[in-house]
Amino acid sequence: MTRKQKKRAKKLSDEQQQAKHWAREWLDALIFAAIAAIILRMFFFGAYRIPTPSMEQTLLTGDFLLVSKMSYGARTPMTVTVPFTDIYIPGFDLPYTRLPGFSEVERNDIIVFNYPVDTGPVSARTNYIKRAVGMPGDELEIRDKRVYVNGEQEPIHQTLMQHFRVEVRDRIRLSPSKVREAGARIVHSGNNNVYLINMTHATAEEMENWGEIELIEPFIIPRDHDQFSRRNFNFARGFLNHDNMEAFTVPYAGQEVVLSDDNWHLYQDIVERHEGNSVQKEGNRFVINGEVTNRYTIQMDYFFTMGDNRDDSEDSRYWGFVPENHLVGKASIIYFSWDGERWIPRFGRMFNMIHD
Repeated sequence: MTRKQKKRAKKLSDEQQQAKHWAREWLDALIFAAIAAIILRMFFFGAYRIPTPSMEQTLLTGDFLLVSKMSYGARTPMTVTVPFTDIYIPGFDLPYTRLPGFSEVERNDIIVFNYPVDTGPVSARTNYIKRAVGMPGDELEIRDKRVYVNGEQEPIHQTLMQHFRVEVRDRIRLSPSKVREAGARIVHSGNNNVYLINMTHATAEEMENWGEIELIEPFIIPRDHDQFSRRNFNFARGFLNHDNMEAFTVPYAGQEVVLSDDNWHLYQDIVERHEGNSVQKEGNRFVINGEVTNRYTIQMDYFFTMGDNRDDSEDSRYWGFVPENHLVGKASIIYFSWDGERWIPRFGRMFNMIHD
């Protein structure tokens, strides 16, 4: 081999070594980025999209949120999953612990949690977002749509929406476009100039000044109405009217309850589904894990949640309490928002902090 050929071969070898070194650096960087992303997603932040109007006007359909897992403490992995996917390996449930957080859940926090009545491992269940209305140990009651906590009436949030019954003057029709511009929505237009409209209390007060309006009042299901008697959830079979719910205590760890046929609808999911006990029941006779007893000690804290769009939200009034181990984190920032009706971004909502 001539000197020139040796020089060319050495140059080629150097270039190959440099290319390998460059490829190795990029591979190391990608692996590091992937590991960092997994750690951030697992222990610090999660992304969530609002798919329904159940939290309007606080959160709108099409809002994209960052959820802080650090606020209440992140959970260690509960399943073996494929990174960056929702795919998990069945049968590999892991014991978990919750890392220290910045704070406890506070009343009226907007929280993200795993849907309690889903099947499968807890952490693989659908993410839901609602307002934490009842804390562990609170006595909760709903009278004519108003929430009472420990005997005190909860204030009405500025963004809270509900159905109102609206009467207009004779031979006058209410303009749907005018209602939409006011930030409300006609749910139903019946006979006798009566409309059912979903809106905030502030919008209802403004609408009272419209010349065509005769009367506005909250639409409330009568106390003796059992509209929901055909629902399947045990919790709902105990409370048939979700505008009026008798007082009950939100379960908490260490609470001893005396089970009976009258309150089993409150505790069945807790005892069987969430805390994993085997129960045989005949009237007021209970056999729990083979022992005849009607006393049970609650193992976890639980929360009662409601959507801010009260009449368009399936929440704890329907399916019961949220167990502590289902808690994912606190909604913190709207980083993007997409208006699906007009197909444009809502620039004014981007990077907005979410206030309780």
